[in-house]
This record gives sequence, C-alpha cells and structure tokens, in this order.
Amino acid sequence: MYLPRDLISHLYNHLIRSQHAQSPPVLLLVALEPDALCACRILTALLKRDYIQHNIVPVSGYGDLARAGEMQVQPMRTQNGGSGGTVICLGVGGLVDLGAVLGLEATEEDEDATGGVEIWVIDARRPWNLGNVFGGKPPETALREVNGNARAKAPDVNLGQIQRHYKPGRGGIIVYDDGDINEELGTEKEAYFQLDQLPPIDDDGRESDGSDTESDSDGGVALNDGRSSKKRKSSSDAEDDEESGDEDVRPRQRRRSNSEESISISPTRPPRRGLLSISNNDTNGRTTGSRSPSPTFQPILPAHDEQKATRRNRRRLLRLKRKYEAVLHSYYSLGASYSEPISSLLYSLAGEIGREDNNFLWHAIVGVSSLELYGRSMTGVGISTSLDAGGSAGWGGERGERIRQVLRDEVRRLNPPDPTDAKGEAARGETSGVIPTTARSPTDTSIRLSPEPRFLLIRHWSLYDSMLHSPYLASRLHLWSDTGRKRLHKLLAKMGVSLVQSRQSYTHMDMDLKKGLRQRLLKYAPMYSLDGLVPPPASAGRGREGWGFVRSWGFKACLSAVDVGVIVGAILEVGKAGAHLASTGTGTTHGWDGRRAEKKELVDEDGRLEGEEYVERFWTAYDALENVEALKHSLPHAQHLHRAILRTGSALLAKRHIRHLKAFRMAVVKDGPDVALFTHPGALTKLALWLGDAIAAQEKDAPTPGRGTPLVLAGLNDARGVYIVVGTGGGGGVVDWEGRRERAERRALAGKRKAERAARRAAAAAAAAAADAAAGGGAAGDDEDAADEESEEEEDDDNDDDEEREQQRGYGRNRFGNAFQEVVDETNARVRIDSFEHCVVEVRKEDLSAFLESLSMKAVVG
Repeated sequence: MYLPRDLISHLYNHLIRSQHAQSPPVLLLVALEPDALCACRILTALLKRDYIQHNIVPVSGYGDLARAGEMQVQPMRTQNGGSGGTVICLGVGGLVDLGAVLGLEATEEDEDATGGVEIWVIDARRPWNLGNVFGGKPPETALREVNGNARAKAPDVNLGQIQRHYKPGRGGIIVYDDGDINEELGTEKEAYFQLDQLPPIDDDGRESDGSDTESDSDGGVALNDGRSSKKRKSSSDAEDDEESGDEDVRPRQRRRSNSEESISISPTRPPRRGLLSISNNDTNGRTTGSRSPSPTFQPILPAHDEQKATRRNRRRLLRLKRKYEAVLHSYYSLGASYSEPISSLLYSLAGEIGREDNNFLWHAIVGVSSLELYGRSMTGVGISTSLDAGGSAGWGGERGERIRQVLRDEVRRLNPPDPTDAKGEAARGETSGVIPTTARSPTDTSIRLSPEPRFLLIRHWSLYDSMLHSPYLASRLHLWSDTGRKRLHKLLAKMGVSLVQSRQSYTHMDMDLKKGLRQRLLKYAPMYSLDGLVPPPASAGRGREGWGFVRSWGFKACLSAVDVGVIVGAILEVGKAGAHLASTGTGTTHGWDGRRAEKKELVDEDGRLEGEEYVERFWTAYDALENVEALKHSLPHAQHLHRAILRTGSALLAKRHIRHLKAFRMAVVKDGPDVALFTHPGALTKLALWLGDAIAAQEKDAPTPGRGTPLVLAGLNDARGVYIVVGTGGGGGVVDWEGRRERAERRALAGKRKAERAARRAAAAAAAAAADAAAGGGAAGDDEDAADEESEEEEDDDNDDDEEREQQRGYGRNRFGNAFQEVVDETNARVRIDSFEHCVVEVRKEDLSAFLESLSMKAVVG
C-alpha cells in the first residue's frame, strides 16, 4: 500500500492517539547516511514530544536488515507472542520485498503475514518494489473484499492507495509517496493489478500466435491451480472425463498476491456466486452468458470444441500476462534514481501537524544538501556534465531546485530579519554578498541565506586549500597537474589575492578582501569556464536563487549546511582512526595501517564486524548533529578525507591508471598511502565522483555529451581479501537554464520553418493547379526546392529526436545495479551485494578481472 502526499500525517496522528504506556516501542530502522540521519533526528524529536517510546536500530546493509527482522521485528508478531507494533524504515527497504527480507511471510497454517506489525517505508531510492507499493494489505482489508459487506461501504484501500478513512494499526507494509507514485506509476499500477487478477497459468515458452483452428496435436491445456499443464487427452478419454475436464478448464477467480493475500478481481465488486462455462466468455474476457442457479441451463460443448476454446483462452491469457510482465520488467530495468530526500519529507510531516521549527528545518536542509556530496540525483549516482551557468548545484534538477526554494521560503518565515540591525548587517557585509562567518549576537541561533561559493569548508580552511580541494574547481582547472595549479594561481592573481593572503585562514583574512571576493569571482570566473562557481546576483525576477544556508550557534561556530553534510559524512566514512591520523598532521597512514593490521585477523569474511564498526560511527554522527562542539572536533576527519581524495585521484590521473573499456572507464585503488581509507563505500564513491568529473572535463568533446562518464572504481580491502566496486554514471542535478533556453529557441525555429514549408507547398500546389495544362521546364527548380525542404525536415527531425531521447524515461540513469546482477547470474564470480546502494558491490580479490571483463559488455547507463 502507499500513503499519498496529501495524507502524509494520517498515520502519525493515529499513532499519537493509539499509543499508551503499555504499547510496544516504535522500531526505527535507519540507514547509515546523512540524509537518513537527519530524518531520524526529526522523527525522534517528534516522538519525544508526543511521549512515544522508540528504539533506533542502525542498519548498514541487507544483512543487517535481515538480522534486525529476525531479532527485533519477528518477535513483535502476534503469532510469536508479541502484540504487533510499528516499524519505520528510513532510507531502507524501498527497492526490495520487505516482507521476505524481514521474514514476514505467510504460511499454509496462517495467512496473516505481518502479524499486526505495520511497516512504514520512507525511502528516496528508486525504482520502488511494486509489491510493497501496491500489495502488503492487512488481512482485514483483504477479508472484507473477498467476503463483501451487507451494507455498501467504500474501500479504505483502493488499488493500493490508502484512503482518508483508512484505520491503521492492523499491520501491512505502507510506502510514503512523495508524489511520484500517483504522477508517474499509472501504467505500472494498471499492469500490476491486471497481472494479479489473471488466473495462474504456466508459461513454458511454447505458445505461438497461431490461429484458433490449429490441430489438436498442439495440446489442450487446462487452467488449474498453477500446477503443470495437462496433456491433451484422447477422444475416448475426453468423453469419460468430460465432467471433470469441464471443471478444470475454468480459470480461477482469484490468486495469491505478492504478499500471500487473497486478492479479488475487483475490490468494489461482490464475490461471484458461481462459475461460468468457458464458452460464455468472449475474447476480451467479458462475461456474455447469464448466471443461472441451475447447471442444467449451461450449454455442454463437444470435447473437441471445448479443447479449442481452452487453447484459445490460454493463448489470450498468456498474451496478457506477457504484456503486463513486460511493463513491470521495463520499469525495473530503467535503472536507479533518487526522488525527494526523506529529511525533506519528514519536515513536511512536521509542518503538516504544526511542529516545524528551526531545528527541524536545519536538519531538512542538511539532509537535502548532503545528497549532492554523494552524487545522488534524478538519474542515480553519477556526475553532472550539464552547463551550470546561472544554475545551482544539488540533487534533482528542476524538482530539486523547487525543494530548495521552499526551504529558502521557510528560512525567511522562521527567521525574519531584524529591522533594527540594518547597520550591523552592512558592517558585516551581508548586504553586499559576503558569506557569514560569525553570529550576529552571542545568543544567535538563526538560519540565514548565504551566497555560498562552490569551495570546500571555506570557513575552516584557508581560501587556497578550500579552492584546491573543491571537486568543482579540481575538474575544471585540472588541479591534479602542475599546469592546473598554475591556472589556479593565475586566477587568484587576477582577483588581486596574493598567495600569502590566500593561505591565511579565511576567517582572519582582510575584511575588505572578503567583501570584494564575490564580485571578483563573478567577474573573473567566466574566463575559466567557472560560470557556476558562485550563485548569480539577487534580482527581482530570480530572488536569491542558488544561495546556500548558514546557521550560527552564538559565537561558538558558524557552519553552512554543506559543511555539516561533509563533516557528518566523514564521521561515517573515516571514524576514529582517521581522527587519530589527522591529528598527527603527517599525511601518512602508518597509524591507520597499524590499526588495520591489528584487525586483519578479527574481521570475518562477510564483513559483519566491519559493519558493527560502521554502526558505532552512526551513533557518533547522530550525536554530532545536535552538538556543535562534536562537529568542530570532527573537522579533521573531513579535511583528512578530502586531502586523501585529492592525492589518490591526482596519482591515478598522473600515472594514467584510468583504463578505457567498451562501456565505461575503469580504475583500481590497490596501493598508495590512502588505500585503506577507501574501503568504505561512501569514501570510495566520493573518489569516483571526483575522478568522473576530471575525466568528463578531459572528454567534454565526446560523441554523447550530457550523459556523464560511466566509471567503475575498485578499492582493495586487503584485510578481507575483497574489492569494493562502485559504478557511477549518468548524473544530473544541475538546472541547465542556458541549455533549456537554447532548446526552446530551437523548437521555436523549427516550428517557424515548418510553417514556411507548409506555405511554400500550398503556393506551389496552387501554381501547379493553375498551370496544369502547360507542362513547362520548371521541374528542375521544383526538384531542387523539394530537396532543400527534405534536408531541412531531416535536420529538424534530428533535433527533435535528440530532445525526445533526452526526455525519454530512464535516459541517462545509472544501471550499474542491473548490470552487476546480470554478471552475477552469468558468471561464477564471488560477489556480495549487500549495500542499499545497488551500484556498490563486493568482489573477491581473485575474481575481479573476470567480473570486470563480463561487466564491460553490459549497458551501464540508460
């Protein structure tokens, strides 16, 4: 089932009313990523305010999810002595059948799969598992639909969609819809329920589209309870078994759904009281015969005609089954993508019940900002090669920009400007576009809009280091080479900033220099193709589009949302070992390697102990979101991680270790001072995105621009004898305003050309009709005009085809998850798919070459 966006508070309001002191705690299953952490912070604050007990269980992968189902979820079932309850999955389980993973499956003795356990799924990953979205109904709902009610009553679940009068608390799987299910999955919904209504039938692949008069040797097949098809009987056997055969050929009226429930053909139609003969159904499946209480009125066909009708009905059902299965297969084959961040969705929930405040808003902003750091966009995990002139970076393209605009409006609403502090704002340079570095007062905890440049940790680094470690600048200035470093020095010189000044801490730089920095960047950045380096100036038409967010904690700290996302991500990916290493300031990894060597014998083969270490980091990051001192203490984590990314990425490019395969680029990180750091999938993904940006900058004149540069990066985990493999490709997330304007101009020009061609053709036809009697010598000129028109039409058609291909569903999506699964099915490579990010897998050290060889033949970008 799924909960539409306009009923987002329906389940939570019922939870508030139904909870009491003896109720079981709400179980939160949370993914180990910044967006899920921020959503968990919002939800736990709501639960605390409403005095609802809850337990948080971090899960690092599907193995942890299955163990949580066994240890925490299954004991809640009424069959196991529990009293039911609520389980909330944050960033977990949207792509898989949760009932199977958590062990909530019906048995022959008991068809109630969930046992009173209600599971809420809040996930931004796509594609959805359609069994969770359209199935997973509680047993009471299914029972009422099967048996019917004496009085007319509208269903509380209509085609998977929860209605306003739905009463929660009966169990089932409920998916929170952010709007895309109702808007985009209409075809898949129809296919799912039509396929669910078909009677069980075996598809052995022998069916053809032959005529209805094919010989009996093709075999008449009875449609029974999903068992193997009957063989054709002889004519004598058919007469003897005519009565039983007449019973077997009738299709069943309902079958088991994905959640093992009994699903009727129509949720609003009362159950049938009798079965019709197969001869009373036309080719479209509509019932033409009348229902009679006496079987003597039903026509009895000869055995031969009955077998022909059976074969005809079977062919029709197989065609329908294959058609609907093709629709679902096409949906699952689109590739991975991301929808609205779940922290934004939880903030909408808080606003719906009137609980929004600055803390909730800040967590939502941090969660939304963190998606860009991991390359998560509407086309999956990947880079963006779109022109970003005048645009804003982030997830989701146009839709993501609308979300950020709503957040900016919320910042203005909850943090109104102080009219008495106009002079103070001017003194701090806020009116001239200087990024804030201090609070307005010792008690200032407000959120402000800031024209954030696309630098990294600029408030906590020098201007030079912030620019040097920025992934945006690194790819466009080629900072991995000496030539790129000289280009950076030249840019600073043009801006009037000396190297000595740029290496000072930004907070201690000259105030006049900081006030003029934004204007200088706007002036000189376009010379180096850095149009999106800083947001455009605010105007009446565009407002503060592209501006970032900053929050102060008195005079303790002033951090941007991206800074917090970087620090929290580094806590999850680096841990205490990275903090110890960064504190030495040596830039080497002797301490890290020593720790890994000590753990080498302790880490088991399936990585369970390593997962437990990741869970410990979760609690550190969870506490840091509410503790600014912990955030400041973890700054060395982030700085060390991004220094390692720059070192490792520069070494791979300088030594030409990037291999060009048929479908993607490939690199392996197996030696060097920072190799152990990239055993975490998150850190490896950031390195892959850094390399992908650099490769895209080198290959910007590729035949297929705009689709990103697919890249496979493998990092060696020598302690476990495996490679962590991540695939990035496609990409999106930057609003290409310039490209959108150019496409609109091309469409207008194409329309004008078509109108001119139509006018010329009309004039030529009129002239030809007037001079029909006199066949002259103008045929050659007419042929030339026709040839010119055909060439113009072909050019316009090519432009239209390019635009249609870009707008095609699934275009440019990351399909590495599909490709990884195909390789696993086709080869004997030992691969472990455990991450919630399906473009991340683990491959045994000895099988990497065979795995990559087979992967190179797959389609990895939609």
